[in-house]
Amino acid sequence: MTAPVFVVDSLEGVGPGSVVDVDGPEGRHAVSVRRLQPGEHVVLTDGKGRGAAGVVVSVSGKDHMVVEPFEFPVEPEPSPRITVVQALPKGDRGELAVETMTETGVDAIVPWQAARCITQWKGDRGLKALAKWRATAREAGKQSRRLRFPEVADAATTKQVAALLATADFAGVLHSDFEHESRPLASAELPTEGEIVLVVGPEGGVARDELALFEEAGAKAYVLGPTVLRTSTAGTAAAALLLGRTGRWS
Repeated sequence: MTAPVFVVDSLEGVGPGSVVDVDGPEGRHAVSVRRLQPGEHVVLTDGKGRGAAGVVVSVSGKDHMVVEPFEFPVEPEPSPRITVVQALPKGDRGELAVETMTETGVDAIVPWQAARCITQWKGDRGLKALAKWRATAREAGKQSRRLRFPEVADAATTKQVAALLATADFAGVLHSDFEHESRPLASAELPTEGEIVLVVGPEGGVARDELALFEEAGAKAYVLGPTVLRTSTAGTAAAALLLGRTGRWS
């Protein structure tokens, strides 16, 4: 089994001969939940691509661990970079989508308040929901042993999504209306670098005026196959396809 990952605020200045104190919630998880002992291997990361792999030197109290790192891996910037614009699902399916997309390898997630979304992010409720998505991405990044966690942006409007699509090297919209002219994502021509942006609509599908705006911005409509996936799983399935076809899983 690979070593467990713990997040620290910064690894700036950490190198051979350094020791790193891990406390707070991460230290509590290491000491009181996982019950790590001196000599066990761990990986520390800032979640921004830098890591420090080493051994536990000591543990104390309920939330303090000291680590001496000896390797300093770096997870390079991904290419092409994959951003999924995720329409807001019902209930906790949003966190499920974020969790599985993070484990799969998505680089950025943009929550989208689509016209047909039942869920509404307004006021404090919206801020709490966004915080849950970001916490989920962080925990899933640790679980999947990533050093570079996906960015979870502020919730975007349809116009903001269109602007994002307009600047992408590949812009696509997963579409569930098989009567609309769509192409298989499995055979799309993909860039070898730059930015891929893929929109996942809500359970009710992307509204016609939204799709028209996205196509005007340069996006094309795509399908994953002959079946219709739930919005909470479509992004993960599409990301896996893209990661395989672009060579990032090679």
